Parts: sequence; C-alpha cells; structure tokens
Amino acid sequence: MKLIVITRPEFIESEADRIAGLFSEKRMDLLHVRKPGSTLEQVRSLIVQIPPQFHSRLVLHDHFSLAEEFGLYGVHLNSRNPEPPDAWKGSVSRSCHSLDEILEYKDKCSYLSLSPIFDSISKSGYLSAFSWEEISSAVAKGIIDDKVYALGGVTFDKLPLVQSMGFGGAMILGDAWK
Repeated sequence: MKLIVITRPEFIESEADRIAGLFSEKRMDLLHVRKPGSTLEQVRSLIVQIPPQFHSRLVLHDHFSLAEEFGLYGVHLNSRNPEPPDAWKGSVSRSCHSLDEILEYKDKCSYLSLSPIFDSISKSGYLSAFSWEEISSAVAKGIIDDKVYALGGVTFDKLPLVQSMGFGGAMILGDAWK
C-alpha cells in the first residue's frame, strides 16, 4: 500500500526538514505540495529546500512548470488546474468525491483519491461520505482498486484499516503535521 502525505496549505517553520523526516521516518512514498494561493517563487523556494533526493517523489497542485523544471514525479489536477501541461509525461492525479468521478477519471489519471472516507481531521464539518457497504460494493465491482487512495480523516493508525478496505493507498494531511 502506498502512502502519500499532503502539505498544509500554509507554509510552516522548518517545513523542508519535516518533509525529509516524513520520507525517512514514516516511509512516505510521495508528497503532494498543496499551497493554494502561493506564488511560483514561494513554491520554488520550498522545493529548493527539500533535499534533492526527494524531488522525484514530489507532486504539485499548482505552478506545474516547476514539475518540469525540477523533474518532479507528478501534477495533481484540481479546479485551479484542470489539465496537465501540454507536454507533461509524468504522473497525473486527481481528487474525487464520488464513485462516479472515480469512474470518469480512472482511465485519464495515474491514481485518484476518494474523500472523505473518514471524518476529516483538518476540515471542520467535513464528514465521511461513504458507508462500509458502499466501499465494499465499489471494491467488488473494481471501482476501488490499486489506483484509488483513501483521503479524509486518514491517520497513520488507520493505515491497516485502509489497506483492509481495498484501497491502493492512503493520503494523509492533518495527522502528518501534528
């Protein structure tokens, strides 16, 4: 099972050092750099501070030109950036909030997240949207598989549960930055 951590939306003290620690200590596979409202130079500054051996494991939510400039792993599509760069050859991911969205984007993306699976830690009032029965049925139908990652309220302690549910991986935000 793959583990992805998403940065906090704001820049935090010693962030690059904390990111390096997550790669080393938590066996994180990828880091999604999600800094809505940030400038290109702010994101570039963060990337430069992250040890270069981890650059090939970074995914950007904004400022996709930096993915090419630094040889990063991927880009993550969202409402601000709904399409990958024209010549992009790396990984493309997308967040989904329904099983219909998973079906719509599964063939167009390298992997997808489905949320919220559990009640969110970082977003107040963002509650689980799927029953155990819906998840089980989606796994049985092949909708949820190795390309679909659980997001929303996922903690390091819940990783075995996420794996047993049939997801290919997990994405963690709130629990990683405590």
